[in-house]
Amino acid sequence: MHHKNMANDFEQLYNTYYMKVYSFVMTLAKNQHDSEEITQKTFFKAMTSSSKHRGDSSELTWLCSIAKNLFLDETRKANQASELDQELSSSTNLENAVIDEDFAFRIHQVLHNMEDPYKEVFSLRLFGELSFQKIGLLFGKTENWARVTYHRARIKIQERID
Repeated sequence: MHHKNMANDFEQLYNTYYMKVYSFVMTLAKNQHDSEEITQKTFFKAMTSSSKHRGDSSELTWLCSIAKNLFLDETRKANQASELDQELSSSTNLENAVIDEDFAFRIHQVLHNMEDPYKEVFSLRLFGELSFQKIGLLFGKTENWARVTYHRARIKIQERID
């Protein structure tokens, strides 16, 4: 990648390898949504990474190694999150309780007095139905931060309602 214009460079890289990297990620993630997300992140990371492609491997090999590392990171996060979920599923299921209007109003009352970022993260997740990744992006933090903050908010709400 020795061209003057990096944007063109990146676009060319993206157009040339997007489907190949996506197909590779599909074999790992086996899920279209996750594969698209990881592929997008791969190209973003390739574009912004200080470890620019060195000529010792093909660009595709380089991109696939970035993708594989991102996939492994996601898998680790998901495992941590599912452990959190298992701990929390024993408590009352707040998500389903939103259907009950009186209870939903009580959640709103508790939320109204709750401090940020808990209030906003919880509202975005439950009422805005945003993914943890998007919530993290809004706050300029990670997906994992959004997930943990949401679960802490859930516990705080649970305590205040009980």
